[in-house]
Amino acid sequence: MQLGTLLDYLESIAPPAFQETYDNSGLLTGNRSMEVSAALVTLDCTEAVVDEAIEKGCNLIIAHHPIVFSGIKKLNGKTYVERVVIKAIKNDLAIYAIHTNLDNVFEGVNAKIAERLGLKNIKILAPKAGLLRKLVTFCPTADAEKVRHALFDAGAGVIGDYDACSFSGSGTGTFRGNEHTNPYVGEKGKLHKEAEERIEVTYPAHVERAVLRALDEAHPYEEVAYDVYDLKNAWAQVGSGMIGEWEEAVSQEEFLKRVKVGLKTACIRYTPISGKLVKRVALCGGAGSFLLPQALGAGADAFVTADFKYHEFFDAENRLIIADVGHYESEQFTKELIADALKQKFITFAVHLSEIHTNPISYFS
Repeated sequence: MQLGTLLDYLESIAPPAFQETYDNSGLLTGNRSMEVSAALVTLDCTEAVVDEAIEKGCNLIIAHHPIVFSGIKKLNGKTYVERVVIKAIKNDLAIYAIHTNLDNVFEGVNAKIAERLGLKNIKILAPKAGLLRKLVTFCPTADAEKVRHALFDAGAGVIGDYDACSFSGSGTGTFRGNEHTNPYVGEKGKLHKEAEERIEVTYPAHVERAVLRALDEAHPYEEVAYDVYDLKNAWAQVGSGMIGEWEEAVSQEEFLKRVKVGLKTACIRYTPISGKLVKRVALCGGAGSFLLPQALGAGADAFVTADFKYHEFFDAENRLIIADVGHYESEQFTKELIADALKQKFITFAVHLSEIHTNPISYFS
């Protein structure tokens, strides 16, 4: 299979445009035109994982965490990052990272954690704004349906669980073409009035090129009139963290037991037991302390995440219980999420789960 075909699918699930500004998701080594025979899916790409890929005949590694976060100025093998990149290039091995863009989609990393915890009625904890735009265009009434459906096919008109969403209004358009025109309706050099329909659709900013191309191809006019607006609306399907609930409230002790079992963690750091019941649970894979205000604002009884600093635990102020399960522990099921998606889409392509335990932290008990 051509690598680009596989990556196009992954990027339809978790568009690179959704990654955080500090992130470096995407193709780190290799090129999209290369042929890939098998993929190894891992949380982290270490030297041992590269060796495992070579041993298993995989020339593609799909990792959650990028092995390269910032620019590399030298490649002389002094650091594990450099050694991984050098070995991958020497062995014609592609490395692809799908990190915070997979964190930020509705059916991504956090949904997997919610599934492990048995939470229901889940939704994004902190939806992102600035990712949506609105297109307004005008076309002859007779061509409105064709134009509208072309926009839908290009990815416009999706709002939550609804698609084919648009708004239309009728009016009169006027125009006059000069001697260089070939007007679809009317005559060159003469003012023309045409019954037109105003069509409005929203779309994710990252599909704008496809939407505008579809508009241009479907619209009958030589010169297509349209407006594009940035929207301030938060996108409920994209953002940080997640929140859900159990059918029945449980004690904080039972909550901690469920987290320990569901996330297979050997150690949980948590705030003092207050005796309150837990039903509504906020969560975030990886370092999620920045979402504590959102968890409190959403009325969560508990917050499951990782990498809380000492003083940040005080910020809970007994309003909820924080359960810090460890970074690796919170994201360890991500590779299953990626592998399952690939196996369902490409049933004849070999996908392997890495058997290397990449957690750099050990616990002494």
